[in-house]
Amino acid sequence: MNNNLNKAINALCLLLFLILISFPIFQILSRYISFFSIPASQEIVQHMTLWIGFVGAVIAARSNKLLSVVREPVFRSDKNISLTQFLVHIFSVSIVFVLSVSYLKMIQIGIQYPENIAPFIPTWVAQSIIPLGLILIWYQMILTSSSDLKYKLFLAIFSIIPTIVLYFWQFPLANPLLLWTKVLFAVVLVAFGLPIFVLLASLSIFFFLSEPSDWATNFDLISTISDSAYRIVVSPTLAAIPIFTLAGYILAESKISERLINFFKSSVGWIPGSTVLIVVLLCAFFTALTGGSGVTILALGAILYPILIHDGYSERFSLGIITTAGSLGLLFPPSLPAIIYSVTAGINPLELFRQAFIPAIFLMSIMFFYGLYKRPKARKIEKFDLSKALNTANIAKWEIAIPILIILSLFTGFATLVESAALLVLYVISVELFIYKDISMKDLPKIVINCATLVGGVLIILGFAMGFTGYLVDAQIPLKILNYVQSTISSKIIFLLALNILLLIVGCLMDVFSAIIVVVPLIAPLATYFGIDPFHLAIIFIANLELGYITPPVGMNLYLSSYRFEKDMPTIYNATLPFFFIRLIGVLLITYIPLFFY
Repeated sequence: MNNNLNKAINALCLLLFLILISFPIFQILSRYISFFSIPASQEIVQHMTLWIGFVGAVIAARSNKLLSVVREPVFRSDKNISLTQFLVHIFSVSIVFVLSVSYLKMIQIGIQYPENIAPFIPTWVAQSIIPLGLILIWYQMILTSSSDLKYKLFLAIFSIIPTIVLYFWQFPLANPLLLWTKVLFAVVLVAFGLPIFVLLASLSIFFFLSEPSDWATNFDLISTISDSAYRIVVSPTLAAIPIFTLAGYILAESKISERLINFFKSSVGWIPGSTVLIVVLLCAFFTALTGGSGVTILALGAILYPILIHDGYSERFSLGIITTAGSLGLLFPPSLPAIIYSVTAGINPLELFRQAFIPAIFLMSIMFFYGLYKRPKARKIEKFDLSKALNTANIAKWEIAIPILIILSLFTGFATLVESAALLVLYVISVELFIYKDISMKDLPKIVINCATLVGGVLIILGFAMGFTGYLVDAQIPLKILNYVQSTISSKIIFLLALNILLLIVGCLMDVFSAIIVVVPLIAPLATYFGIDPFHLAIIFIANLELGYITPPVGMNLYLSSYRFEKDMPTIYNATLPFFFIRLIGVLLITYIPLFFY
């Protein structure tokens, strides 16, 4: 039965991605060559993103890849379950089951007051993936929790009890001591593997239920969390995330890194410190496409590390630059964090990419110049060979054209952000499948499933982070913070300094996607009050979060690098510290001298 369910989920995932890519292509054709148009195409694409997000989250739960702060998944088929594992298990499945049942309330309202997202497609049908997806996540969590059937049955039965209590016992949980005890308990469990989306969802539930209400039941209050998740995931530009990510995954499975390395070496190998330049350019390129610098470390680390060592760079330097260079790409198009920031803050993503270009180049440049300073003095500089450079460029020409195509489609108005993403996937599949033949048709389903796993893990975090943000807005937390800051801080410089410190801490403790959704609504009004340009704020925000990825002791990239290179954490800390301070200087300059960059 479970095998058939997995096949059905995989098939649904492939179908969703096919629709998601096809519809924007049809829209371009209909606009320029009078091709037939699909009614409500944009709305359908937006809701395909919703479905991909929750189907991908189910696959992530099935594969033990729901994002958490620990390396070892807590949902694994162990025979002996530790106390912390048990607490994480029971807490996770209970929260997920409560959410799944609560959203049935919204489905009921949708049936009573029907609306359509497209002809013959009721809104409630499109929304039904939320409770269905949550139930499947609940099922997969139980299935992967242990190899002991009795334990699984106990977990399933016990996890339903909180839902029953909340349904029949309508009470406000307004006791502050009880509230903060539960919050502390959830936060502590994160250190033992609690999925990040469960933490955000649980905080939303705790805070919403702590508010006394004379008009709503417990489930009325909780259902607003899933409603917030629905609204953010069906945002018009968010569909670009799974599409761009798929393009990045296809490229990562090809031999693009080898071809680009050969091209860069033959083109810029004559420049002192060229190896570092190649590393910086390639890592930024991959991160911009995949949206995750951690993916870059895992995908390119095995290729770039030996090259650096062979060229005479120390182990410490090589580990440090590979660990830190990946995060440079988050300010370049089509960076997913930048797109998510734009959606959250309500700014134009294309304008953000335009204004972020020079700061991003600056951050890459200071990394390169440090590498130039640290280059092996005895290394012989290769002479430039025009014929070799032209030959490697000819071999890699189809992939060299990718950033050009992205920039042209985005900034000429030929296609929207989502349409550009769909064109990129079509182009990448054509190039890698039919020209280079690095992948075959039978490889594509696996690549799509792997992509959905990452996308689902990210989008479900975004959704429930938005639920928590909804509480903050309802409780007027941003207004209260604004009033406090107005009464305590009068200087724009002092505010920016406090912002740098705050974002550095946030970047250490939270993934970039959660940080954007939770923190941006809080700081945006403050920045407006102090007269900070919203695009400048976006660049400061993302650059700070990039820095948080490599900040000891809890920067996410540090752990991924330790895993990839099989080095202990003190070795990684020691290797990345010089790069951390260099990047810190760069971030401070971008923050306090904006006229130089914009």
